[in-house]
Amino acid sequence: MSVFTTMESEVRTYSRAWPTVFTTAHGAVLRDESGRSFIDFFAGAGALNYGHNPPELKEALLKYLSGDGVTHGLDMQTTAKRVFLERLRDLILTPRGLDYRVQFPGPGGTNAVEAALKLARKVTGRHTVAYFERGFHGMTLGALAVTSNPMKRAGAGVPLPHTVPVPFDNPADDDQAMARLTRALDTAAQDGPLAAVVVETVQGEGGINPARPVWLRALASWAREHDTLLVVDDIQMGCGRTGPFFSFERAGIVPDIVCLSKSISGYGMPMALTLIRPEYDAWKPGEHNGTFRGYNPAFVTAARALELFWSDSMLETRTTALGGQVGRTLAETARRHGLPAPRGCGLAWGLPFDRPGAAREVCDAAYRNGLLLETAGAHDEVAKILPPLTVAHGQLEQGLGILDEAVASVVGVRTFAA
Repeated sequence: MSVFTTMESEVRTYSRAWPTVFTTAHGAVLRDESGRSFIDFFAGAGALNYGHNPPELKEALLKYLSGDGVTHGLDMQTTAKRVFLERLRDLILTPRGLDYRVQFPGPGGTNAVEAALKLARKVTGRHTVAYFERGFHGMTLGALAVTSNPMKRAGAGVPLPHTVPVPFDNPADDDQAMARLTRALDTAAQDGPLAAVVVETVQGEGGINPARPVWLRALASWAREHDTLLVVDDIQMGCGRTGPFFSFERAGIVPDIVCLSKSISGYGMPMALTLIRPEYDAWKPGEHNGTFRGYNPAFVTAARALELFWSDSMLETRTTALGGQVGRTLAETARRHGLPAPRGCGLAWGLPFDRPGAAREVCDAAYRNGLLLETAGAHDEVAKILPPLTVAHGQLEQGLGILDEAVASVVGVRTFAA
């Protein structure tokens, strides 16, 4: 372990929470060099929706590499890119009635967000972008400027101008939520019309906060009325995490720009997309670029993942069913331990606690018993459940059992009536 602590930057995080050396991974299980197994409810922070080393994707990748397929291609045309674009069009966009141009902005989600922000400002000629409280969109300066977390924003070391926060959906404020949204956006636009509003339909890092479809429709309506581009950040909640391929499908809205990354490669490899309605594709050649915006091995696994998991509705149906199981189990855990109700949809769930730091203690206890999961929320107050969509039923039940035991060890049993 000493080489990590002596050579690696103090910025590291996950290695502190999980102080072991991992060696192999398959499906929803990781193993360390001592031979110990861990059920994975982290899934690469959402980059491994189909689990570790899916056999069919690994086979396609090895075949491509063994045939000397192009690996680095910037934005050159390659057979791997062509197949991916065809699969994305035929299996995802066309069946959903969506018409988007595809930009490869760089290898990570923050690159997709940076491209979206730059393009929105270029198209509209406006500067200010609205974002939502508790939202997270990346760690580069543009994306950080629309990220809410004060600690992360402070890391920029410089002011983060031309952005304004507005309140996110609050289901408890049902009667006033739409009016409050409209007032907040109108206030945000007082000093000039907004270029864009950027939103996660389910906030991930902010604590697993799903927006209601009616609220999302109200947001889309306001943006359309004010000629403001609607940008949906689907980096963590896309690619089937909430059930449908895109998280915004449940609301019936069509964003102007969509940001994808994490699981779009299907194999945990670096890849990001910015999907743009054709009328807003105003880039000049080379106006936004990057050395690693076209990683062909990721195109290969991404195309195979679309073929394997999105040629029919089986994965969506399964994810929705498993999500219901998770929600019911977490609700029972919350009831028995006197905790707030869990939040989530599909296979993205958060179990909130009533004091800061409690979720960190629960996740640490779960790690000691063979379960990997991370915290969410600005104060580590939510345990975040994010298993692979392909997790086996038995593994899901076992992991939820470990989580329940971890909760009991931290908060005790404070049974409240249902």
